[in-house]
Amino acid sequence: MSAEENSRRQFLVSSMTGISTAWLALNWPAVVRAQAVAHQKVEFAFFKPEQAAEIDAMSAQIFPSDDTPGAREAQVINFIDLALVTFATDAQSIYTQGLLDLHAKTKDMFPDAAMFSALKPAQQIQLLTSIEKTPFFKTVRDHTIMGVFASPQHGGNYDKVGWKLIGFEDKLAFAPPFGYYDR
Repeated sequence: MSAEENSRRQFLVSSMTGISTAWLALNWPAVVRAQAVAHQKVEFAFFKPEQAAEIDAMSAQIFPSDDTPGAREAQVINFIDLALVTFATDAQSIYTQGLLDLHAKTKDMFPDAAMFSALKPAQQIQLLTSIEKTPFFKTVRDHTIMGVFASPQHGGNYDKVGWKLIGFEDKLAFAPPFGYYDR
């Protein structure tokens, strides 16, 4: 390896370390609050129970359970609820309006249904397909995926089910070589 390649690699490592440190420093109070709330979770901080049921039903369709655990087993609803009162407060209005729109769309498409979560799975998928290009659906999808794979200390990925799905080893330290470039 040349000195030039080594210095570029060192520059990238130093840059990412600085960026990571800056992000952590800026968000540290929210991260600490998220961790504290996750360990004390007894009821929802942002959602009302019926709203939580709607988001839980959506996330269960986005990341379904089959032969492997899905969003429900990962307790994604807890992650999303916690995120909305700690590090993702900017998404609160998206959820508030999105839930109103979801209710209206449910009534429009299925007049006899009381709630989205009461629909049959095929009906839920039909409705979600009709709103999949909205900011609300995108946000719920993003938060669902984050909740499945985030560190359990943040409220989701219960029993590390997401990590088990991808074979992630929960180790404090990793030993080189990390990849072919470290040989």
